[in-house]
Amino acid sequence: MHPSAHRDTFTREHLPPQDQWPELVFDLPELQFGSRLNAATELLDRWVEQGQGGRACVQGGGLKWTYAELQAEANRIANVLVHELGVVPGNRVLLRGTNTPQMAACWFAVIKAGAVAVATMPLLRAVELGKVIAKAEVTHALCDAALASELAAAQQQHPVLRVICHFRSPAPDGLEARASRQPATFTNVDTASDDCALIAFTSGTTGQPKGTMHFHRDILAICRCWPAHCLRAESGDVFIGSPPLAFTFGLGGLLLFPMSVGASTVLLEKAAPDLLLAAIAEHRATVCFTAPTSYRAMAPLVAQHDISSLRKCVSAGEALPAATRALWKQATGLELLDGIGATELLHIFISHTEEDAKGGATGKPVPGYQACILDDAGQPLRAGQVGHLAVKGPTGCRYLADERQLQYVQDGWNLTGDAYLIDEDGYYVYQARTDDMIISGGYNIAGPEIEAALLSHPAVAECAVIGVPDEDRGQLVKAFVVLREGHAGDVKALQEHVKASIAPYKYPRVIEFRTSLPRTETGKLQRFKLKEPGA
Repeated sequence: MHPSAHRDTFTREHLPPQDQWPELVFDLPELQFGSRLNAATELLDRWVEQGQGGRACVQGGGLKWTYAELQAEANRIANVLVHELGVVPGNRVLLRGTNTPQMAACWFAVIKAGAVAVATMPLLRAVELGKVIAKAEVTHALCDAALASELAAAQQQHPVLRVICHFRSPAPDGLEARASRQPATFTNVDTASDDCALIAFTSGTTGQPKGTMHFHRDILAICRCWPAHCLRAESGDVFIGSPPLAFTFGLGGLLLFPMSVGASTVLLEKAAPDLLLAAIAEHRATVCFTAPTSYRAMAPLVAQHDISSLRKCVSAGEALPAATRALWKQATGLELLDGIGATELLHIFISHTEEDAKGGATGKPVPGYQACILDDAGQPLRAGQVGHLAVKGPTGCRYLADERQLQYVQDGWNLTGDAYLIDEDGYYVYQARTDDMIISGGYNIAGPEIEAALLSHPAVAECAVIGVPDEDRGQLVKAFVVLREGHAGDVKALQEHVKASIAPYKYPRVIEFRTSLPRTETGKLQRFKLKEPGA
C-alpha cells in the first residue's frame, strides 16, 4: 500500500489482512491509478479548473448549484471541518440527511478533508446509528437539523462521537453560519489512492449490516467501468432517482456518475413513484435510477406525466422480474438497464446495454470485471448449472473488522451470496439469494422465479416467496401477495396461474395476502422478516 495521508490511522489498522482480500484486477487502461489521488479533485474540482464551473451540477429543495458553486460550498464546509471542528485526515465523519444539495456538499467536503465519509440512511433510529458509530469509531457528524434527535440519542450512548454539527439549520453554530465565515478555497488533502474514503454499511436484507471499506481509487474505478460501457451518459444528461445517497446505488447513480461526465443531478428528498414521475417531468430528467418495485408502480401512472425527456432507465437494488421489464417498456417504450451490484464491490458489475438486453437475464460482466459460477467446492460450473456467483475486478470486499470477510472472499473471488446460472448465450440469470433457495420434495426451487410468475397475474401488485418448514416435503413454497386495488384474493386462481407459467411442482402451496411487504429503506425485500416466527 502507498504511504497514507491519514493522521488518524484507524481504517488502515482495521482493514482485513491482505491475504484475505479478493484479487484486484486493473486490466483496463483507464484503471491505472497513481499513488496519490483525491476523488473530489477528479469528480468536482477538475471541471472548474477546465473552465466549466458554470455548468449545472446539482439541484433540489429550492437550490440549484453549478459546479463552481458546489465546489465553493464544499470548500467552505471542509474549512469548517478542519479549522472549527478539529477533523484530521482519517477521522470518520458520519453524514445524516436526505438527498439534498447540502448533503452532497457535505460528502465532498469530507473527501476533500481526507476524512472518511460514513453516510447513513435517514430512517435509521438511535440503536442502529449507535452500531455504526461504535463499529467505525465515528468521531464527528454532519446531520440535517430535521433528523437531529435520533443521532443525539445515539451520541448519549456512544461518546466516541465527540462533535455533531447540524446543516439546514438557522442556528448561529449551524453549518451554514459557520461555512459563511470560511473562504471558498481549500487545498484538498493529498490522499493516497488506497486511503479509505468511505465506509458504506450494507442495507441489511439479512438484518446484520456490515461496514465495507472503499478507497479513493475505488470511487474512480466504478465511474470508469459500468457507466462508461453500459450507461453511456453524456454531459447534457440530467440524472434523477430514488435511492438514498447513503446507499452506494444512490451515491453512484445520483452523484458520482453524473459528475464523472460533467452532467447534472436532481436530488429528491421524497421520491415515491408519483412524486418521481412528477419530478422527471418538471426537471426534464433524462436518466432515472430506481428499484424494480418503483418501475412497476410507476408504469400505470406514466400517462399522467410528460416524461418524454427520459432516455435511460436503470434498475438495480434487487432482481428485475421479466414482467416488470415488459410492463415498463409497454408504458414508455424504454428498455430498462438492469444490473447487479453489491455494497462490497461499491456498484454494478454485471449488466448490459439497451441493445443487448434480454428479458429475465441480468446481463454479462461489465468491462473491468470478471465473473463465473462456482459449486459448493469452489469449482467452476458449466452453462445451465446453478451455483454461487463469483466476481473480481478493480473493487472488492474489505469488511471493517468482521469475521464474515472469510465467507465473502474465497480463493480471490468475491462471493456475492447470489445463486446464478449462465445461459446458452452467456447471459447471467439470477435464481435467488443463496440462502433463499427452497428445497421442497427434493427439488431446488428459486423463489424469484415464482415471484415473477405471480407478478404476471393482473391481480398481483407485489409478492414475496419463501420456504417454510414441512414434515413431509422438507419445505413448502409460501407466497405473500399484495393485491392490486379492486382485486379479490383468489388462492386457487393464483396457484393455477403459476402452474401454467412455470413447472407445476414450483407452485406456492400456501398463499397469504398482505397489505404490504417488509422492505429496507432502499426498497430491497426483507425476506428474512417473513421467515421470523409469527411474521
